Parts: sequence; C-alpha cells; structure tokens
Amino acid sequence: MELYLDSVDMKEIKEGFEFGFLAGLTTTPTFLHRSGITDIDGTLLKLAEIVPILQVEALGETADEIVKEAYRQTKMGLKKDKTVYKIPVSNEGLKACYRLRQEGFMVNIHLVYTLQQAYMAMAAGATYVCPLVGRLQDQGHDALGLVKECVEAVDLYGYDTKIMFSSVRTAEHVRNAITLGVHTITAPWNIMKKLTENNFTKLGTEQFFEHTKLMTLKVSDVMGKAAPSVKTKDTILDGLIQMTESGTGAVAILNDKKEVVGIFTDGDLRRNVSSEGKSFLNKKFSDLELKAPHAIQNEALVYEAVNTFKKHEFDNLIVLDGKKYKGMLDVQDLIKLNLLG
Repeated sequence: MELYLDSVDMKEIKEGFEFGFLAGLTTTPTFLHRSGITDIDGTLLKLAEIVPILQVEALGETADEIVKEAYRQTKMGLKKDKTVYKIPVSNEGLKACYRLRQEGFMVNIHLVYTLQQAYMAMAAGATYVCPLVGRLQDQGHDALGLVKECVEAVDLYGYDTKIMFSSVRTAEHVRNAITLGVHTITAPWNIMKKLTENNFTKLGTEQFFEHTKLMTLKVSDVMGKAAPSVKTKDTILDGLIQMTESGTGAVAILNDKKEVVGIFTDGDLRRNVSSEGKSFLNKKFSDLELKAPHAIQNEALVYEAVNTFKKHEFDNLIVLDGKKYKGMLDVQDLIKLNLLG
C-alpha cells in the first residue's frame, strides 16, 4: 500500500519525507488557502523538487479547460512522470481524465462519494480513484463499505486503477485502509507521525534502554564530579560545609592514609543535632564511632550499584578505585537515568 503525506506545510513535509519511504505528497487548494500561500505555482514547483510524486489540482469547468491547465502546469516545470493531476469527478472531469491518460498523464479522480462515480472514473482510466472517507462519515454514510466496493471492483474487472483512501481523521482509518486492501492512502502528518505509537511499545523500549544501561554503563560513567571528604581530625561543622559546597548529602571520612574509614550523611547530622544540640557541630569525626561504609568500585557496572541501593536503601554510596577514594554516587544520579524510581 502506497503511503502519501497530505500537507502543504514545509515543516511537516520535511519531517515526513525524512522517513525515506513515502510514495508522494497530496495537496489541495483548501490547504494552500489555509496556509496563506499566494504564489501557488512557485510553491508547487518547490514541492515538486523535494517529493517523489506530487499530486496537484487541475481545475476547469470544461474538459478543455482542465486539460489546458494540466499542460500549463507541465510547461511551467512540473514533470509528467512525477505529477498526478487531481480532478473532481464530473462528466467534464472524466472526459479530461480520458484525454490526459491517453496523452501519458497520471490522473486522480477525487471527491468520490458513490460506487457509480468510482466506476466511471475507473472506466475513464483514472490512475487513482479517491473516496473521501472522513467527509462521507461526517454525513452518516458507510464510507468503509464504499471503499471496500471500490477495491473489489478494481480486482473483479481488472482496472488499472489504484483506490486511494483519503480524508483520514484517525489512526483507526489507517488500520481500516490496510484491512480493506486499498492500494494507496494519504494521511495528514498529525496522524502519520503517531502510527508507531503504542504504550506497550513505549514501556518495552524504556525497559530495554534501562537494562542496556544497567549492563553496559559503569559507575564512573554516571557518578557526579563532586568528591566531598573530610579528615578524622576535622569537625562536624567542617563536614557540613563540605556537604553544602559540594551539593551532596554525605561526605567520606578519610584517615591519614587517605583511606575511607566512614561516611557521614545529612541524616546523621539531623539525628545527632536533634539529640545533642548545636554542640555536636564542634565534635571531631574521630570522636564518632566510625564503621567501614558500603562502597563500590568505579569500574563496577551500574547494575551492581542499583542492587546495592535497593538492598540497603541509603542515598549515597562511596566509590573507590582500588582503595583510593574517587567520589560519591548519589541515588539521584540513577534516578535521573530512570534506573531507580
């Protein structure tokens, strides 16, 4: 099934044709009018340069006028093998269609609302016959039934015509077109760009990204740059200043050999100040009962860090390079990557 974009918006057209597989572009005088385009010929020439096939209107009250307009646009610069001339279904339009097809032009007979109209267009040799599904449904008619009948007529009688499903209003219309077996569909960008969306797909993709990060990223790839630390001889106030300046919720406590002998967190600070008062700030870290903290190597996988955070439910994890202190991994570093939540 050919897929056309239905638009004259340059931004939409650029985004849409980045797919690389769209068959072409359909336009209407209504789109051009709504977009405030006054240089219609210049716009059509510009569009023709960037899309594989351009479908444009060839209007006229008589067959002669319609054919003349198609030739005018060809002389203007539109290429016959890259342009489909859209003609509203009518007796004069079908006469023009037959003549243009005999002369090697491609024609789309559109504004089709009945099987009889579609049949006459097929008999006239139309390249495309275009029922307007959304508009017909707005009037309470069985538009999908009409499309089905059109497809069956092409198959039954062997007409060299493609049924184009147009006036697409929803993603469900695209599904309808596929199940009905139409040959071509033209859809607006706001519908087309959402055709790949599905909540299960989104959740699955996010999970794949999460698991890939867990099994490929190292702790050193995700940890912050801050490496707040204090010495055992420093005061609690010194540690508070370190936490404030680094924007972290903890500091590593180092001995004279620069080995990590403990960790002091903002939670420790609140608990001790609450029980001992402001005088606690004057204590030295050597006055505290220090315990070897949980730590992780900077070359360890993030997967290991996530498991450690989940198991112990703390907010900060000491990061080491061998025995050397490298910094602090904050739980927020992982939450920002959607690895914890």
